[in-house]
Amino acid sequence: MPSWRNATGPASGLLRPAETAREAGLRRDAPVSPVLAPFVERYWSVRWDRTGRPPHRSEVLSHPSVNLSVESGSEPRFGHALPAVLVHGVTPRRFTIDLVGTGRVTAAKFRPGGWVAFGGRLPGRATATPLGSALGLDAARLRDAVLAVEDDGARAAVLDAALALLAPDPPAAYRDLFAGYVGLSPKAVLARYRLQDAAATIDAGAVGDLAGLAASLGWFDQSHFSRDFRAVTGTTPSAYLRRARAARGTG
Repeated sequence: MPSWRNATGPASGLLRPAETAREAGLRRDAPVSPVLAPFVERYWSVRWDRTGRPPHRSEVLSHPSVNLSVESGSEPRFGHALPAVLVHGVTPRRFTIDLVGTGRVTAAKFRPGGWVAFGGRLPGRATATPLGSALGLDAARLRDAVLAVEDDGARAAVLDAALALLAPDPPAAYRDLFAGYVGLSPKAVLARYRLQDAAATIDAGAVGDLAGLAASLGWFDQSHFSRDFRAVTGTTPSAYLRRARAARGTG
């Protein structure tokens, strides 16, 4: 079997991470069982308390991946009453959510194609739907088991144990991959990773000039880079750079 390490591009995709780090706690360090490694890239968790404060908008230039989340909070989310176990479909552009009230999420991020290969039906794009009976899991039991523990790492371990019991042998077609499993074309996936690299480089403060950044990541010219960046993130590279510098206090 091929190595599954570093198979899905940049580790983040979170836009303006310095801002979000100040407003919400994010963890992505919980281990994945070896039997799940072909399917699940990582577990992640986030918690926030915006009581008495305005919403905070979090934006992610997401990977072409399905996420399975156990969510709780003081307000409905994605049109669903909480707590709930939700399946998040692939988001073609940026994923945006306004963090309001109090909330917590513990989630498994599946590898591109991993959800279908694991045994799930590919959900609709940019949707969040209740798990129901998918995968043969009892959604209510899983929800209660995850929420019964307080620590984020322990919650991820409960989710990991439940999924590990169901792990199949990776289908041969999945090991070779793409179209029907991922839900996006290879070209779209590669373009997404290039844009994630661009945003991460800007956020890290490692940009001398945007034309050089565009060229280093394979764009023919800066105008094409700017068009693609804005189409996915909703802002131009120059505006994103100004906001990133302001967040770091570097002007």
